[in-house]
Amino acid sequence: MSFYLLPNDLTSLQTAFASESMNKGVSVICYCAEWCDTCRQYLNDFRALAAQWPTHTFIWVDIEENPELLDEEDVENFPTVLIQDDGGNRFFGPLLPHIGHLETLLRKAPELPASQSGPGPVAMLVNN
Repeated sequence: MSFYLLPNDLTSLQTAFASESMNKGVSVICYCAEWCDTCRQYLNDFRALAAQWPTHTFIWVDIEENPELLDEEDVENFPTVLIQDDGGNRFFGPLLPHIGHLETLLRKAPELPASQSGPGPVAMLVNN
């Protein structure tokens, strides 16, 4: 399982993205804020979901601590999720805080068209 809680694990994540295999996988990024009660409740479910998807990289981003990981995007609702692979962004937007919604989205993500909307490649944002 690859789970990173930012900003605490930023150095570990940068090291992981330096390996070529990380850059070819699926990244699932949840943008939240420490002060958000909904986010704090969702974190445990997000971490548990990461254990069920060991080939994916799950990243929890506190947008106030790491706003650069949003690129030029804004977050208006929590949680906001980005699913990204080497083909681009498969999903970027807010989700209801029910982990089942994200789990369903992860199953469907490979079929979704890649989009340029949303943050740029997470590997590049993390290493800047």
